[in-house]
Amino acid sequence: MTTRKIVIIEDEPDILDALTFSLKREGFLVYTSSNGIKGLTQVSKIQPDLVVLDLMLPGLDGIEICRSIKNSPHTKDTSIVMLTAKGEESDIVLGLGVGADDYLTKPFSPKELIARVKAVLRRGRLVDVTNDDAAIQIRELLIDPAKYQVFVSGSQISLTATEFRLLHYLSLNPGHVFTRDHLLSNAMGGESFVVDRNIDVHIRAIRKKMNVEPPMIETIRGVGYRLREV
Repeated sequence: MTTRKIVIIEDEPDILDALTFSLKREGFLVYTSSNGIKGLTQVSKIQPDLVVLDLMLPGLDGIEICRSIKNSPHTKDTSIVMLTAKGEESDIVLGLGVGADDYLTKPFSPKELIARVKAVLRRGRLVDVTNDDAAIQIRELLIDPAKYQVFVSGSQISLTATEFRLLHYLSLNPGHVFTRDHLLSNAMGGESFVVDRNIDVHIRAIRKKMNVEPPMIETIRGVGYRLREV
């Protein structure tokens, strides 16, 4: 099996050293950078499987780096785990909205980071949550699972792998209310390192990208979410 390549872009030396040591110990081929511009250049050159990306960086911030990675045809399929010291929902939503697959709020343990990295790499590129590739049309929403494309009112929107899984799963049973636990177990393929808060943030990101009022994905207070049929 080919060794997975990971680029860490982090400007705090202690965190960078700890993550480098932990990832190398797990058998990953690790490259590092403490500067945003240099880190992005490294990603373009190496084309890694995954990038561990700090949000606040000198030279170029994590949001712009994430956007650049996802906009490049050479690195658009690269997975990204975002690190943030702020822990503010707006920052997390913004990061996930431009293509990050997961996030961790500092402080965190290297063990937790390793678990998230492995979970994201296991998911890899987009996969079906069912074996049914039939297109789904619900009002202005059109989902084509075979091509991993989503259209709203005829305009294509770009979703991350996680966002696509959630929206596709909800669209398979419109009107049905799903708990967060159910979505974690089914839409996310049983990934134990995607937690309740992640589900909420991803749903908000999907709503923002769909830009439909009222939102097609409804929050059922105290229960979970459902996709409106009408």
